[in-house]
Amino acid sequence: MNILLLGEYSNVHATLAQGLRSLGHQVTVMSNGDFWKDYPRDIDVARTPGKWGGIKLMAKIYRLLPRLKGYDVVQLINPLFLEIKAHRLFPIYRYLRRHNRKVVLGAFGMDWYWVHTCVKNKSLRYSDFNIGDQLRTNADALKEREDWIGTDKERLNQYIASDCDGIVAGLYEYWVCYHPPFPDKTVFIPYPIVTSPQQLPRKRNKDDKLRLFIGINRSRSEYKGTDIMLAAAEDAVRDYPDRIELRKAESLPFAEYQKMMEGSDAILDQLYSYTPSMNPLEAMSKGIICIGGGEPENYEILGENQLRPIVNVQPTRESVYEAIVQLALHPERIALLQQESIDYIRKHHDAVIVARQYEKFYQEL
Repeated sequence: MNILLLGEYSNVHATLAQGLRSLGHQVTVMSNGDFWKDYPRDIDVARTPGKWGGIKLMAKIYRLLPRLKGYDVVQLINPLFLEIKAHRLFPIYRYLRRHNRKVVLGAFGMDWYWVHTCVKNKSLRYSDFNIGDQLRTNADALKEREDWIGTDKERLNQYIASDCDGIVAGLYEYWVCYHPPFPDKTVFIPYPIVTSPQQLPRKRNKDDKLRLFIGINRSRSEYKGTDIMLAAAEDAVRDYPDRIELRKAESLPFAEYQKMMEGSDAILDQLYSYTPSMNPLEAMSKGIICIGGGEPENYEILGENQLRPIVNVQPTRESVYEAIVQLALHPERIALLQQESIDYIRKHHDAVIVARQYEKFYQEL
């Protein structure tokens, strides 16, 4: 098949492209590299700042349109698949729909169905927008609600979801959002990770400290719970300085982030998630334990009955602190959890295994 992957979130499309190419498909990735993360792509559509940057990007997109025809499948990372205003994406989506065989919408992150499910339905015990019946009122959550509810973004999202041929959810949370309204065209396929058959856990000495790693995006720290996880980790380091050390990576490009993560024992990520996303999955593939979202629903949707490598935490500072301290005080658990992390990623997230699931889904459309 000839496949166009349009847009990027946390290396999902760039990694999926590797898996699909290994199966013999022709794949083009067109994206902005997910802003400063700078993930690889075949066609770059990054926007430069300011009004003039928007004008230049629109001109570039319209020049590119003749190249975006004749694909068997076009997959959009999000309803906002290009870095332009929602109302300008309607004609571009219609062009893609008209000139390609099938169009698939990715349910991989922030969109109206996610906001609506968390704010109105409260289908999840906790999320980026709610803790139980209580709505979160941090600045990011309020901004996203304002951005997506009753706006062009909502209308675009609903239009594409209703019109497209299929919807792929990459996490349990997003499947919860899309499967009820679109049961006949929504599938769950895990995120892809490039794995290595030679990967082994880090060899630890008996007296080694627990090496914690946390990635910090200052603009999204409160929304994703990084502020709480960081505070809990700093508390743990203060209370157990001889047992725990902490490394922090702030808003780094992906290649630098990966390099800094090497040699860690555990990563702190995604406080309000039921499931690990791309960064902790990447870490787990290297034998780094994820302290974050590992709720029962995560394992159930994968059909996983044995491996339990994720140190699940509730969305509180106390829960994160306790998880870190227990791991530091019981280092005999670390080697098992590290090996289980590697096995879990190979079993469920290997890029070729995931690409085969996409291949089957595309062929059935």
